[in-house]
Amino acid sequence: MAEMTLEGVDARPEDSAYALGRVHSIETMGTVDGPGIRFVVFVQGCPMRCAYCHNPDTWSVNGGTMVTVEHLMDEFQSNHEFYRSGGITVSGGEPLLQPEFLADLFRAMHNNPDGRVHTCLDSCGYAFDPKHPEKFDAVLNETDMVLLDIKHADPVEHKKLTGCDPARILAFGDELAHRKIKVVIRHVVVPGITDTAEECEKLGRLIAPWHNVVGLEMLPYHTMGVVKYEQLGIPYKLEGVPQMDTARMPELRNAVMAGMKKRRAELRSAIG
Repeated sequence: MAEMTLEGVDARPEDSAYALGRVHSIETMGTVDGPGIRFVVFVQGCPMRCAYCHNPDTWSVNGGTMVTVEHLMDEFQSNHEFYRSGGITVSGGEPLLQPEFLADLFRAMHNNPDGRVHTCLDSCGYAFDPKHPEKFDAVLNETDMVLLDIKHADPVEHKKLTGCDPARILAFGDELAHRKIKVVIRHVVVPGITDTAEECEKLGRLIAPWHNVVGLEMLPYHTMGVVKYEQLGIPYKLEGVPQMDTARMPELRNAVMAGMKKRRAELRSAIG
């Protein structure tokens, strides 16, 4: 993994044919954010305040560096041989806060002269506006896969954990299903919050109507980001919560799959 900040990059907007993006950092050899080896762009700015977020330095919409699509394309091309079975992933922060930039970047990747590049969006979905879905047509038309982060299956508990109501996130999931865009569900398992079989089965029932789901990643809670809170002077809401026992991941993943299977059977039965 090679991660770098973009301090000192001159965006030169007058020279760019594309929308500018506010970027926190890039990772040139990502292996956990989509299939294959990936060029990962971490954008700046996020509307959610997840209690376990390990990138609180990406929250502010005023941080990061203004970067052109051309600059990112140049960085990608310098290692493009490594990405032939992978592609590009844009994470954050929340990428959907910058839909024009994201659409331009993904379109440029699809039109790469060395061959079409697989595009992946890592999103919580909260920036999606269900009243105006057309605002996201351009970016979703250029998106091959979405890593959709579902924080909690219960709306009340979701708001406690993130500060946000999940309605927009679920609407985004519905939109992706309608468009038949491949989705991998991501779910962080936190001891005492999302680590019961009952909660995981609820998650399975929640995502059951989305037949475009092609994968499920159960991510064990860790405390590697705590030092960033200390550096930023931000209280860490999960102080004292232990790291998740990874040995329980298969059991809880099975609970999600069981909930999905049961709910889909109910839906088929209701149709007749």
